[in-house]
Amino acid sequence: MTASATGVGSLPGGDAREAAKTVTGSFEEFPHLPELPARGPGADMIGRSLGLLVDMYAHVEPSGWRISDRPGRDSKRARSWLGEDLDALEEFTQGYTGKLKIQAVGPWTLAAALELHGGEAMLQDAGACRDLAGSLAEGLRDHLADVRRRIPGADIVLQFDEPSLTAVLRGRVRSASGYRTYRAVDRQVVEGTLRDLFAVHDGDVVVHSCAPEVPFGLLRRAGVTGVSFDFSLLTEREDDAIGEAVEGGVKLFAGVVPGTDGPLSDPAGSVMGVRKLWRRLGLAPGTLAESVVVTPSCGLAGASPAYARAVQAHCVRAARSLADNPE
Repeated sequence: MTASATGVGSLPGGDAREAAKTVTGSFEEFPHLPELPARGPGADMIGRSLGLLVDMYAHVEPSGWRISDRPGRDSKRARSWLGEDLDALEEFTQGYTGKLKIQAVGPWTLAAALELHGGEAMLQDAGACRDLAGSLAEGLRDHLADVRRRIPGADIVLQFDEPSLTAVLRGRVRSASGYRTYRAVDRQVVEGTLRDLFAVHDGDVVVHSCAPEVPFGLLRRAGVTGVSFDFSLLTEREDDAIGEAVEGGVKLFAGVVPGTDGPLSDPAGSVMGVRKLWRRLGLAPGTLAESVVVTPSCGLAGASPAYARAVQAHCVRAARSLADNPE
């Protein structure tokens, strides 16, 4: 059994062909669709996903993305860049068969980031949140169909980026003034919305968050097949929830390699913490390779191009070390 490795999403720079070439060359068995936020608004994580929405539009204000009545330059630019990125990925995946990951921002992080006309976050309006999730579901169906047409041999893994999910659940998202926070959203509403969205894809669905306190239990109940997280932020408080998730068949996309420039340890050292976690949970070492995917701790947009390339190669070597020496 070989452990696998993949990226989180973002890369430095603005050249779609170079990014696709790097990702498909590094992660030969599990590439992903690169995101290049350095190009500007619309290439950022939020803008890119707003570009997927159906019958819902947004534009950039100094404070961030705000809902619009009609499509404008910003949402058109987001769609254009996504098309460019897909063209590049298609070029470098001719004849590819195997896993391929695409990413979109999840409904709760979108609702926390997208402003209503008055400047407050959509998060405060339950009806608007429902409409947003419905629009995202429709847009993702179209996006998935487009990727399947372009790369017919791909086994698509759909990743939802939800860095604000814990803040939404705990009532920590700040209002426009910054003086108050929005009320916590009911856990059952959050879980139900996610479950409905996961149903748009009949393959693997992963949720990524590089924030602390990832709600592993809620995500497992909502039906994820994988959780992607910054391994350095784990505490032993999460052991039980992680153990239940793994025993329930959920894969851990363990972010063990720093996403910004710095010295890299040896590949075996990068996954030492994962081995220790397995021992703490009392799980069989032989299940490590099939249960863990090695990734950077978060996106690589803040890294130098040379470091980003080094990290991708390092993740692949660390995954191999995990498979070869699970003990």
